[in-house]
Amino acid sequence: MASIHKEIRIRARPEKVWEAVRDVGAVHTRLAPGFVVDTRLEAGARVVTFANGLVARELIVDIDDGARRLVWAVVGGRLTHHNASMQIFADGAEHSRAVWIADLLPHELAGDIGAMMEQGLGAVKETLER
Repeated sequence: MASIHKEIRIRARPEKVWEAVRDVGAVHTRLAPGFVVDTRLEAGARVVTFANGLVARELIVDIDDGARRLVWAVVGGRLTHHNASMQIFADGAEHSRAVWIADLLPHELAGDIGAMMEQGLGAVKETLER
């Protein structure tokens, strides 16, 4: 199983970053516009459409306000297993650190998924630092 760990420092208070992350139906407007072009909510899940045309149905596993941690799992598609989390930490007085971890199978997709995660975090940083 591939385990991918990415993180980025964001020039925004953790409360602001978490508010955008936890808004699971607004990824395309509040968190990563341009990287995600549409988000549609379903019972217990969201359907995310990425700029590259990929569509993923993501079950929302947990939204933990105390730990500022969102957990989701992709179901269907080319992945036989996918579980991911994003957690937001304070990093100094006016900065945050976003940590995104994904565990997935098949292992051969790790390069593609890792590249998407890098691109996504770049979009998050750009959006929330505005």
